[in-house]
Amino acid sequence: MIDSHCHLDVDAFDGDREAMIARAKAAGVHGMLVPAIRPRTWDALLALAARHAGAGVRCAIGIHPQIVPDLEADELAGDVVQRIVTAAAAAIAIGECGLDGGTGAHELQELILRAHVRAARETGKPLVIHVLRAHDAAPRILREERIHEVGGVLHSYSGGAELVPIYRDLGLAFSFAGPITYPNARRPVEAARVIPRELLLAETDAPDQAPAAHRGGRSEPAYLAAVIAGLAAARDEDPTEVAELTAANARRLFASW
Repeated sequence: MIDSHCHLDVDAFDGDREAMIARAKAAGVHGMLVPAIRPRTWDALLALAARHAGAGVRCAIGIHPQIVPDLEADELAGDVVQRIVTAAAAAIAIGECGLDGGTGAHELQELILRAHVRAARETGKPLVIHVLRAHDAAPRILREERIHEVGGVLHSYSGGAELVPIYRDLGLAFSFAGPITYPNARRPVEAARVIPRELLLAETDAPDQAPAAHRGGRSEPAYLAAVIAGLAAARDEDPTEVAELTAANARRLFASW
């Protein structure tokens, strides 16, 4: 199994990070992609990925849209595109980046998202994209920036089934996290059913969005099997086959593992 999105570098794991990574490996998770949140964390994240490369930890370099209003001046200094390109030399993807409708500084969010797509095109690396309450604007911006030239994944996909063809035609894959396992889940289940097999990924979004059995607590990559089981149930497919499929798709998209 490959966890295509987990924030192993955040404070929530400071007390047991090594043990958490060991639990993931014991649970059959052989790859974990850790997307960056903000520039001040990039160096530590790159060091974490290098230190745990043998356990399948990889990283992406970017700026999370929910952090945009809190960015310090030094984090936005200079040419943002080139800063991302330079920092991403040892990364396998660009991100986490995107748009968040519940977060302020929408114009700056858009500028930073455009910078990420340009950095991805310059490096040839795929994007890890966060879109929440912003599906009215995201497709247009991504299309204008020619995201189809590099592709990427919409992490913890929050759009409906009706938007799947739009994002598919932009060259994007779709990843699902803990909410696919929730008893009353409707929107993610409907979307998961229509995702083309070759565009399906799975994630934990650790430490957030824990699957149903751990809902309200901290998520971690060891719970990925529960997410995959929920995804398999939504699609009426075998969990083992979905685990193999999502891992193969992650390897192909990110050219890693």
